[in-house]
Amino acid sequence: MWLISAVPICLILLLSTWCVVADEHNHKYNDREEVVLWMNTVGPYHNRQETYAYFSLPFCSGAKQSISHYHETLSEALQGVELEFSGYEIDFKVDVSPTVICMIDLTIDKVKAFTYAVKNQYWYQMYIDGLPIWGEVGKKDDQEEKYGIFTHKRFEIGYNGQQIVDITLHNEKKELLTPGAKIKFSYEVNWKQSSVEFKNRFDKYLDPKFFQHRIHWFSIFNSFMMVIFLVGLVSMILMRTLRKDYARYSKDEEIDDMERDLGDEYGWKQVHGDVFRTPPHALVFSAVIGAGCQLISVVLGVILFAIVGELYTERGSMLSTAIFVYAATSPVNGYFGGSLYARLGGRMWIRQMLVSAFMVPVFVCGTAFFINFIAIGYHASRAIPFGTMIAVTCICIFVVLPLTLAGTVVGRNLDGQPDHPCRVNAVPRPIPEKKWFMEPAIIILLGGVLPFGSIFIEMYFIFTSFWAYKIYYVYGFMLLVFTILMIVTVCVTIVCTYFLLNAEDYRWQWTSFMSAASTSIYVYAYSFYYFFFKTKMYGLFQTAFYFGYMALFSGALGIICGTVGYLGTSVFVRKIYSNVKID
Repeated sequence: MWLISAVPICLILLLSTWCVVADEHNHKYNDREEVVLWMNTVGPYHNRQETYAYFSLPFCSGAKQSISHYHETLSEALQGVELEFSGYEIDFKVDVSPTVICMIDLTIDKVKAFTYAVKNQYWYQMYIDGLPIWGEVGKKDDQEEKYGIFTHKRFEIGYNGQQIVDITLHNEKKELLTPGAKIKFSYEVNWKQSSVEFKNRFDKYLDPKFFQHRIHWFSIFNSFMMVIFLVGLVSMILMRTLRKDYARYSKDEEIDDMERDLGDEYGWKQVHGDVFRTPPHALVFSAVIGAGCQLISVVLGVILFAIVGELYTERGSMLSTAIFVYAATSPVNGYFGGSLYARLGGRMWIRQMLVSAFMVPVFVCGTAFFINFIAIGYHASRAIPFGTMIAVTCICIFVVLPLTLAGTVVGRNLDGQPDHPCRVNAVPRPIPEKKWFMEPAIIILLGGVLPFGSIFIEMYFIFTSFWAYKIYYVYGFMLLVFTILMIVTVCVTIVCTYFLLNAEDYRWQWTSFMSAASTSIYVYAYSFYYFFFKTKMYGLFQTAFYFGYMALFSGALGIICGTVGYLGTSVFVRKIYSNVKID
């Protein structure tokens, strides 16, 4: 029954994603057909994520009757999109001479509101046919030491055939903010034919000089060289070392048991009876690995969709795709988490499935709802409506949970039997004392240095695109960097695990996961540097919003890296112990 109930909701998600693609009808207009100007949000230029409704400032709308608008997709509601009809009369290919929208009396409260917006460099965002338009609220008059706002909007709209391909906004007629004064807001529209093709109309919003700068290419080349160096180093050192170990252990097989007991044996072979012992907190461990496998699938899926479909050209399409892919890949979570838990001998598989299914959603929703309360206090458009919260909860209960359950059942039945190459001893072997730098805590901290070094340049571009007015579009770079990160993480984690096992410490499962996941610690630390030196954010709302969502990003990256590190190390550990003859 749960599969039947999940089907219509999946169809709704598919249709919601389709609605994004078909936004503003079909992007084709007949002559003199209505073109809608949507007012979206207003907020400080130095933090594009802090937004408020456009009419939260005492602007006025046109005389035309408003058009009812509802959020077309779930992602629009989550992103704080607040589309409101402007009331401007705009028709396709029809020029509009300067037209007065309205007159307003500048009361003291209105002057204070506009002054605050100008002082904090507020910009507003609008949409025409899905194309974003940004405009500055006003500027300070240096001569009179007063603040002024722009009262005239001049739109230059380019068209190619029946499609709108270019929009340019000119803010004109700055009026000083004087209490008691009357100011009028006006607009005009000029249409012009353009040679820009519809498929290329978003090119003007992209910044090739920023994203394809030489330092970006150099960082990719540098990371690629790091991969070659690490793979070669791991192959040379480990294979050479392991060959010596195999030779020594093969020689030990020729001596009798008395001589072997009296011999000075050490190294990774000595823990063969404990290396496949179930790690502590196996339920949480398997749930984290399952969630990590799902997040890896989501990242790869969204990047591939973005490369093929250019998701940045449609409002909210990136988040809609991420939600859909996350829900659709829930069986991946159940399969890998459930099968691992079964191989570890776990019996409370329903509890493990619930933890695995809701771990990431609770982490994300908990952080988002905490920030949401602050946003509500500031009356920001980022505040998530109650209906949207209910929708997200329904997706988790009626889509994510049933699909995770299905994946868990399949995983436990197909890949849930233990197949360790070594027998596990009944009594755990005592872990000998070792040097301080071989302790798991130190290995964990050092394990994330090189993976972070391979991506920290890309982090700057990603942070800038999210927190500033840059549209990230080089998803080919992102896919390459993500692949490099995975390879570097596996190589580093294997080296760390080999050193740990050679010190006769068999606690490699959690150590391999945490040493790779520690990359997130350095990413979060880098976010502090970016906040204080690359942004101009301040105040409770901006600080909580920034560090809250950076914690989400870093946490998800840590789960992904930790999962990759554990899976790669697991293959390595099984390989070396399956090649050793053990009595």
